[in-house]
Amino acid sequence: MKGCSERLLFLLLLLASSSLLSAVIAAQQTCPADLDSKCDGGASDDDWEGEFFPGVPKIKYEGPTSKNPLAYKWYNKEEVILGKKMKDWMRFSVAFWHTFRGTGADPFGAPTKTWPWEDGTNSLAMAKRRMRAHFEFMEKLGVDKWCFHDRDIAPDGKTLEETNSNLDEIVQLAKQLQGETNIKPLWGTAQLFMHPRYMHGAATSPEVKVYAYAAAQVKKALEVTHYLGGENYVFWGGREGYQTLLNTDMKRELDHLANFLQAAVDYKKKIGFNGTLLIEPKPQEPTKHQYDWDVATTFAFLQKYGLTGEFKINVECNHATLSGHSCHHELETARINGLLGNIDANTGDPQVGWDTDQFMTDIAEATLVMSSVVKNGGLAPGGFNFDAKLRRESTDVEDMFLVHISGMDTLARGLRNVAKLIEDGSLDDLVRKRYQSFDSDIGALIEAGKGDFETLEKKVLEWGEPTVASGKQELAEILFQSAL
Repeated sequence: MKGCSERLLFLLLLLASSSLLSAVIAAQQTCPADLDSKCDGGASDDDWEGEFFPGVPKIKYEGPTSKNPLAYKWYNKEEVILGKKMKDWMRFSVAFWHTFRGTGADPFGAPTKTWPWEDGTNSLAMAKRRMRAHFEFMEKLGVDKWCFHDRDIAPDGKTLEETNSNLDEIVQLAKQLQGETNIKPLWGTAQLFMHPRYMHGAATSPEVKVYAYAAAQVKKALEVTHYLGGENYVFWGGREGYQTLLNTDMKRELDHLANFLQAAVDYKKKIGFNGTLLIEPKPQEPTKHQYDWDVATTFAFLQKYGLTGEFKINVECNHATLSGHSCHHELETARINGLLGNIDANTGDPQVGWDTDQFMTDIAEATLVMSSVVKNGGLAPGGFNFDAKLRRESTDVEDMFLVHISGMDTLARGLRNVAKLIEDGSLDDLVRKRYQSFDSDIGALIEAGKGDFETLEKKVLEWGEPTVASGKQELAEILFQSAL
């Protein structure tokens, strides 16, 4: 093994790759990622002496003219926009799994990221060290919410009892760190898709023992989310679907899924968890067809099984495009049906046909997203969770901050653009004028559900052939672009 000084040199070289950080790093000392090392006063297995991000200051708002990459240009959390502080419109959250468990691996290549605090194990000691790094990251970023899967924050054991014990130990540390920082979970969830037992699904598995195991896992995850003060709980059915209908009883699987979700509702109420239960639609990946294909499909499922009053929807933008919709479409579908609960803020690549989980950087897309959020009156108790990851080729610690700053600034700029559009009023006026014929007496009758066919036929005979006005799509696009 290399000596402590050699490892420390490697860490400094890694962080010094950014010219912005190099001058600061020279004065910093941290212990390298080696549980056997006793540098910096002899750290225990659970501790890390010094900062995890020694060259990164607390990220501050410096305005659009700033050239500092480690500063916000558009996100000024205390600034009031459209009657609310920006932080209350956004309610940003860091996704633990991508930010601290993402390795850069893909189906064609091995991991590319080895953060300085990682030791290559999935031990409890490593999980604790990782959790401490996570809270330092959020504090420096200025974000007070986080999201997690149960199996991402704590390692699996050989039995359910051992696994739950591992989770309890990490949750105790998270609770302590939350008390020190006033950071709370936006939501928690159970990872019901990675372990081989879930290869045929969890709530939709044909094996009753798997269904029961998934129920036990969700029970524990609900308890943990409640204990940590989480405001929501998410169900993402990564394998709740099918590969072929030739070996699938779709009705039976859908009935099982509905029963599973109803049991979750019942247990949530039993333990006094007042958070919102959220379902996250996705059309495929990893299954060929998932049962919560899009917002409309999920809404129909909830209606059929009498669950509409118990669940809202977590819209992930990249999932929206995979289902053949825009994120704006999915948000509006959720909003007008009273189901918009949370947004997983990410996007895909138009040249890549799978779920790439990229941070949103398109100002136009962010403006459309924020228009739905403003029309919804905000997202609370939901928010924006950055279910997005660094690119495989981005391997500097600094990149973790840069990508979140970029995503937060993009959505903040979108909010500012929505405020411009509302203040100008031209786009809203264009839409209003398109439907102004329905502001007439006969239009009001139709919208009240009293426009019977006989009455409408008489009006047509009176009016003659209708004239149809231009949709003014090009003008609408000009007005929208003018705010960008």
